[in-house]
Amino acid sequence: MTTSLLEYFFINTFFVLLVSPLFMGLIKKVKAHMQGRRGPPLLQMYYQLLKLFKKETVVSLNSSFVTLIAPYINIIFMLAASLCVPLVFIPTANFGFGNVILFLYLMVMAKIFMAFGGLDAGSSFGGMGSSREMTISAIFEPVVIIVVSALAFVLKTFNIHEMFAATLVGPSLTNAALVLTGVALFIILITETSRVPVDNPETHLELTMVHEAMILESSGPNLALMELSHAIKNTLLMAMLINILIPWGLAVTLTPISWLIGMLAFLFKGIVLAVIMGVFESVTAKSRLFGLRTFFILAFSLAFVTIMFELLV
Repeated sequence: MTTSLLEYFFINTFFVLLVSPLFMGLIKKVKAHMQGRRGPPLLQMYYQLLKLFKKETVVSLNSSFVTLIAPYINIIFMLAASLCVPLVFIPTANFGFGNVILFLYLMVMAKIFMAFGGLDAGSSFGGMGSSREMTISAIFEPVVIIVVSALAFVLKTFNIHEMFAATLVGPSLTNAALVLTGVALFIILITETSRVPVDNPETHLELTMVHEAMILESSGPNLALMELSHAIKNTLLMAMLINILIPWGLAVTLTPISWLIGMLAFLFKGIVLAVIMGVFESVTAKSRLFGLRTFFILAFSLAFVTIMFELLV
């Protein structure tokens, strides 16, 4: 394993853990501002995670060891997935990391163990949330495969590191195929992070809960790990969209200056995207479960048009 790869593992993982709570807090702040409220402090999630890690873990008498290990397995899968998506710089060698199919499988496995954790306690809310999450995933996962296949078809590779390197060569925003795929990636971002119109992360109403229902039985460090893994997932999907459409700032050399520029560039682009997500969530209504097919069909159609566009050009 080369020095550049070790530096990439450390810097990318550290940076993901550092900025993920910030983006979640910024989205909540934007939504509060759009609704005429003051909202929580921008760094509220950092305070919340610190408080949760200091508390004890309380579990249901009906739960098994699955409830205790699910948060740790979940965060491990998400940290492994973070190695597939460069945020700051692209390593010269990846030793198998970076395959988009591997990235999708790691995210799916994290989602499965989160659903297991929701089911394990035997509560009605946890079972309901896990059932809804798996139902939405079963419908949407084929769409995700089509979208990433379109992306791989346009950029001629299934490796995310090579995708980002290819977008650095030419302007992405003038490439119609990449712009169409970018819109589809935004739909994936909204769906996979359980946001409006797919889910409402701010509610605890029985009729609308999906993601929140799965973690209602979690507490203390277990809840902190679940929340942190969800924030990491949000950041990684944001990075996929950002570095495909606007890869400017991604470092390709191993110097402290290039790392710093890469961090600041991604932080700026992430803040802009988080604001867009907050505004989008504020102006969009929560959709019924059977009404989500229109939202999903849009992503599928854009990916299909992208492939046809590339074939005809």
